Amino acid sequence: MSNNRIVTSPSERVQALSDSFKDVLSLGQKYVDLLDQLAQTKDAKNLLSATNKLAKMDLANAFINFPPHYKAADYYLIFMDRLLKMHGDVAVNVAENELSHEFEATVAAIGSEAVFKFEVDSRGEAAFTEQSQHEPLFYLSLEDKLMQFNNRALVNYFIVYALKHHTDLELRDAVKPLIDFAKYLQKDLDFTIDLGILATANDRRFMLNKPELPLTVIDRLFVATADEDYMLINLPRNNGAELLLDQGTKLDIAFDPDDYSQEWAFLVKDSDEQISFFDVLLHYDLVREWYLANRSALAVRTDHMEIIDEESQATAEIAEVDSPEEASSTESSEDPTSNEEE
Repeated sequence: MSNNRIVTSPSERVQALSDSFKDVLSLGQKYVDLLDQLAQTKDAKNLLSATNKLAKMDLANAFINFPPHYKAADYYLIFMDRLLKMHGDVAVNVAENELSHEFEATVAAIGSEAVFKFEVDSRGEAAFTEQSQHEPLFYLSLEDKLMQFNNRALVNYFIVYALKHHTDLELRDAVKPLIDFAKYLQKDLDFTIDLGILATANDRRFMLNKPELPLTVIDRLFVATADEDYMLINLPRNNGAELLLDQGTKLDIAFDPDDYSQEWAFLVKDSDEQISFFDVLLHYDLVREWYLANRSALAVRTDHMEIIDEESQATAEIAEVDSPEEASSTESSEDPTSNEEE
């Protein structure tokens, strides 16, 4: 016969309630300290630490209802707001919605009609999401220190939707604080960031979602430039074409002839490395119309960023030593590319 029994005596119930109060009071003090840290610290690392802990904190208790409190998505947005403000960046305004008591963000350049929130999944990955079109513009993982823009969502929201309501300059100003936020994460907190089609380096290749490109798509660009001031020329090694835009900006649609895979990609080149592929789509009607009309073939993919832990890496290295061919096959099949299509 088991010696285990259900605790039912009055004294034991009272003691259980007392212990529960002690736990709640202890948890409540920790919660208050973290809230103070989130609101007051001027150190980026302390800000990140407080946000991480608050987002993971479970305030549920069997006996006691905790006072109203914010959710993980709210802490992410407060974190973003505070990091921007630490750098004197006030282009993003974060405020609490009086009805839902959730925090929302607006961007000065495009007004208050565009509302942004973080949406956090079960893994703790947060998506900075525009609410009317529900486009996740970038993903943020505080735990893994990763930040990545979603190319498909950037095109869907800014190029397809918002450009109908705002000028290209307004939209470029709207994107700027998002890019700055990424750079602050990288500089202050050693985050790994991927700006996607917002990157401006001349050597950045924006890989197409589909590795092969029908040449008829490039032919359509040749036709489109016939009555324009821009010139489209074939590349010397017959590996694509280059569009000569104004102010020395060039847009290549090409594959690397020295790469056996010969995957097609866009490249944007300008003397100051200030122009991104996003900027080209935003400012040049000719390119934008051609791109959107042939988007099924030209969509730029988003390779989902992942952190490989040391144990997994060690296992992979051992497998490679034991069986190089098998390791090569495994590496190919486990490519983290998500192939998100714009």
